[in-house]
Amino acid sequence: MSITVTSTAFTAGQTIPKRHTGDGEDLSPPLSWIGVPAGAKELALIMEDPDAPVGLWVHWVLCKVPPGTAGLAEGVPKSPTLTEPAGAIQGKNSWSSGNVGYRGPAPPPGKPHRYIFRLYALNAPLDVKPGLTRQQLLTATEGHVLAQGELTGLYGRR
Repeated sequence: MSITVTSTAFTAGQTIPKRHTGDGEDLSPPLSWIGVPAGAKELALIMEDPDAPVGLWVHWVLCKVPPGTAGLAEGVPKSPTLTEPAGAIQGKNSWSSGNVGYRGPAPPPGKPHRYIFRLYALNAPLDVKPGLTRQQLLTATEGHVLAQGELTGLYGRR
């Protein structure tokens, strides 16, 4: 089963606007989705850059999103716990330790990198805490993914 993830800021395969990058305001882009299965108990999101020179670079870890949530507004606060969507928590990105929430694209000069937003619909609530890592989230979701979807944007510096 597949979830369709979109953004009003950019379309799949296109450039992520500067305002959503480390070169701009570093605001998370607005996201929306359709196709979450009826049995979903929770949603989780990971944004990552598989093209980073040091290997996979994590930009955002978000989970405990209520299954009825249809999207995220622009500029989700960079805090461990969120009031919108209610009960959602954020994990660590690849920047300095303790850094939670969204951090936008900031690649080295060269070819544009791919930034993949992956949304997971889960069949059970996760037993995780704010500040979790990408790997901790993926481990917790094992055997619980009902459906997933992704949106890929590009960003590069000359």
